[in-house]
Amino acid sequence: MNEKELTQLVKAISLKYFDYPFDGQVIINYRFKTTGGRYHLNDHHIEINAHFLKKKYYQDLVGIIKHELCHYYLHVHHLGYRHRDQDFKYLLKKVGASRYAPDIGLRKKPKYLYCCHNCGQRYPRQRRLNTRRFLCGKCHGKLFLLKKDLH
Repeated sequence: MNEKELTQLVKAISLKYFDYPFDGQVIINYRFKTTGGRYHLNDHHIEINAHFLKKKYYQDLVGIIKHELCHYYLHVHHLGYRHRDQDFKYLLKKVGASRYAPDIGLRKKPKYLYCCHNCGQRYPRQRRLNTRRFLCGKCHGKLFLLKKDLH
């Protein structure tokens, strides 16, 4: 799917679910890893994660587009467009948009697993942790390395 086809899809979804035309630009972003899309307040353009353009992620793509169009619609109509606003949460449910971008395996996996001596709380981490410096956030007990290279 190219940007022209994606723009047509966004415009069709906008008219179908919001009864409001989308007149902004749609851009494919190849750098996104964990983000599904992004709406820009200043010029009303939407960026979509290129990884979701594959056929097997079509339903996820539609959910992401609806999510970004919720931001657009509410912002244009001077309503609460931020994630924490009630207007936004209500509109997400109404149109069936996804609240978060689904994990399709692009996120980095943790390499280290630390555990607390006292309470057993586990902490998966991407980077090594200085166990002399950091304590358990739950009980302030000492941490120790349980596993390395979890892959």
